[in-house]
Amino acid sequence: MSSSSTSDRRTVRVRIEGRVQGVGFRYWTERVATELGLAGWVRNRRDGGVEAVFSGAADDVDEMLERCRDGPPSARVDFVKVLDEADPPAAGSFEVRPTV
Repeated sequence: MSSSSTSDRRTVRVRIEGRVQGVGFRYWTERVATELGLAGWVRNRRDGGVEAVFSGAADDVDEMLERCRDGPPSARVDFVKVLDEADPPAAGSFEVRPTV
């Protein structure tokens, strides 16, 4: 949320497992990511997990990852796995994408 140089920016792709579908996880993620000023996307996966890309100030991305470990009240998060550094999303906003 503070101004930061390009070197202080971070983009990650994550998988979130547990009871994370049917509990509002994607829309909660969109709201929190937008509050933190992050770009990226979130989507359900047919295997029952949630996948997301978060891009923004490194501290804000780290905060988002911490919040995902709890998720919304009705979720049960078993783990959040950072899969890799991803290319920054083309759009500067955060969106909910269709299930894959």
